[in-house]
Parts: sequence; structure tokens; C-alpha cells
Amino acid sequence: MGRLPDFFYKNVEQLENRIGYVFKNKDIAVNALVHSSFSNEYQEYKISSNERLEFLGDAILGFVLGLMLYNNEEEFSEGQMSKIRALIVCEASLNNCAIKLNLGELIFLGRGEEANGGRERASILSDAMEAVIGSIYLDGGMEAAERIIREILTETYEKAVKGLLFMDYKTALQEELQKSGDVRIQYKLIEANGPDHSKTFKMSVYANDKAIGTGSGKSKKDAEQMAAKAALEDIKRNAGEH
Repeated sequence: MGRLPDFFYKNVEQLENRIGYVFKNKDIAVNALVHSSFSNEYQEYKISSNERLEFLGDAILGFVLGLMLYNNEEEFSEGQMSKIRALIVCEASLNNCAIKLNLGELIFLGRGEEANGGRERASILSDAMEAVIGSIYLDGGMEAAERIIREILTETYEKAVKGLLFMDYKTALQEELQKSGDVRIQYKLIEANGPDHSKTFKMSVYANDKAIGTGSGKSKKDAEQMAAKAALEDIKRNAGEH
């Protein structure tokens, strides 16, 4: 691959400033920021998407977190380590990391994906986050990758090991439903019981006007999360039956 236009490297420079790492090979970093919609639409640049780097970054991330959990003074069981790691590397968690780095504005998207709000889409941001980790590993080795992972995920890691990391079921449900295209998702209040100071709210979540889950909580937000969780569990259960 020859020298790319300067606008690619300007985004890399901004990425370097935000993560505190300078790439020896800038093209690896460019690759981490290229979404498949861009590589398909702008084939004249002869640049591949970040999907392979995403795969690599996911593996590196899992390995580093596995080591961190294994060496934790709590000496978690295998089952506990698996659950904690899953919370840390989930789409919602990586999306939050990407938002903190404002990674969305640096990703190269095709026109259609840009118009459809791709820069805010959790799946695109979390994938790009993993691709960045993969690119750092290729460019600087495991030590560099581990340092960046520890820096960007320390807060999430500490919350997870203390049992304070809450799964964002609403985001997870949205991403699951939209895998097959746009889906209109609505949350509706079904009932609210009890006195004002200790009300219990019951919410249902609808996908294209069809009820797919119901949940209760001490606030409407909590009830929405529980409704989304119920819907996710139902989707996974139905998938397992097929």
C-alpha cells in the first residue's frame, strides 16, 4: 500500500494524542479506523476494513483481562472470571470507552452509514475500539497493548471486580434487534403501584408494535432495563430452540 492522502494520517494523529501512543507504522492505525462501508465504497484507496484487526483486538483484550483477573488478589473462580470478563468486553462497555475517546469522529465511514448515524452506533464504535487495540499490538507488541487496555479499562475493570458494573440491557437489545435492519423500539408504562415514595413501575418493550418483554423496577429506567433483559433472554432462548 502506497502513501495514502493526508486526511487519513490526520485522524491517526488525533487518535495518538487521545490514547497516548505513537504508531511506528501509521498505516496499521489507519486500517483500525476504516469501516467496511468505507472500504467498499472507496475502493480507489485499496484499503481493507478493520474487521480482521477487530478479531485480533478481541483476542488480545480477552487475554489481557484473563491475566488481570487470574492475578487479582480475590482469586476468582473460573466461573466468576468468565462472567466478569464478559461484562468488561461487552459491546456496551467498549462503546463507552470509544465515546470517552470520541472515537466516532475519527472512523472512516461510507456515505450511507454516515447518513444513518454510524458514528454513534454502538456496534461500530465497539468494533473500532477492538481494532485499535489490535493495531497497537501489531505495531508495539503485547506490552504496549496491555498498557493501553489497562489505561482505558481500569475504571470498568474495578467496577466489574467489585460487582458494581451494571449491564446496559437496553443497548444490548437495540443492537440485537437491529442486526437484521431498522426496528422501531418503544418502552411503555404498564402500571405503577404503591405510595409515591416506594412506587414499583412495570414497563413493556415493543419492537415494531409487538410486545417482546416486560419488567419491573423502583424507577421507570430500572423497569425499562428489566424489560429489555427479559426480551434478550427470550430471544436467546428462542435461538437455542432452533
